[in-house]
Amino acid sequence: MATKKVTVTIPEELLEEIRGETGERGLSAYVADALRLKRDRDRLVELVGWLQEEHGAVTDEERAAAREELQDLDAEHERRRTAARKPHAGEAA
Repeated sequence: MATKKVTVTIPEELLEEIRGETGERGLSAYVADALRLKRDRDRLVELVGWLQEEHGAVTDEERAAAREELQDLDAEHERRRTAARKPHAGEAA
């Protein structure tokens, strides 16, 4: 992917925190990832707005059902991670 050098203004404290976590060479990748996430979130907000215009707002019941489904998925992922960490029969611990 082609890249282009740009100049941006970032609050000093934020820049120091990010550099402390990424080092000087990782700053560009960190900023690029942050911009991708922001762009993706903006697109998702746009999609949600369009879906609500087409189908109406999400009800409290629909929200609760979605949260419950996400909790079930999280529990399943945790169960699989835990199972993957356990030694299988016949393996040394």
